[in-house]
Amino acid sequence: MSFFRGTKNLIKHILSFWVEQKYPNIDKTAKIHPSCTVYNPENLYMSELTNINGGAYIMNTRAKFIMKKYSGAAFGLTVITGGHLSVPGMHHKQINNRIKDEIDINHEEDQDVIVEEDVWIGAKTVLLRGVHLGRGCIIGAGSVVRRSVPPYAMVAGNPAKIIGFRFNPKEMAIHEAALMPEEDRIPLEILQKNYDNYFVKRIKDIRNNQKM
Repeated sequence: MSFFRGTKNLIKHILSFWVEQKYPNIDKTAKIHPSCTVYNPENLYMSELTNINGGAYIMNTRAKFIMKKYSGAAFGLTVITGGHLSVPGMHHKQINNRIKDEIDINHEEDQDVIVEEDVWIGAKTVLLRGVHLGRGCIIGAGSVVRRSVPPYAMVAGNPAKIIGFRFNPKEMAIHEAALMPEEDRIPLEILQKNYDNYFVKRIKDIRNNQKM
């Protein structure tokens, strides 16, 4: 029994060493499945107790994918931090990263994708360039996220839209107070504003549908 336990621990240490060498900006407590494909390991940033499950494709050649504390992604995540340039006189396949570096000096076609703390990303989700997932939000399985998501929102669909919130604003504030240092907490006014904006829009949509 001790032999198998020792072998298991040895394999664990080898895998841990391999991850540290391949991904220099991943915390020791973060986990990324070996089956994941990461185009640029140096542009992958994972904080404490984060995880990316198997089958992920992180296309982060010219911009970063950043995942903050306690967040995770289910199987089949796709992250695309870049876009395709259209250049007169050139086919799409001719426009490689060298050409993009020459033309797109300010990296406007490639933008960081950021996942804040305590976010859960459902299976086979796609995150596109420049998307910022707010703290505590939940992304439904199969979603294609084209725009940033406010804190604690729940989104789903293609394109992903807000379908609700995990908590009401007072519960969000309680949650923040329990888990976050005071200087890092999101002000109640901002939480309330995001919440109200969603419900105001929802009421307008219902009224517009009733008129049709």
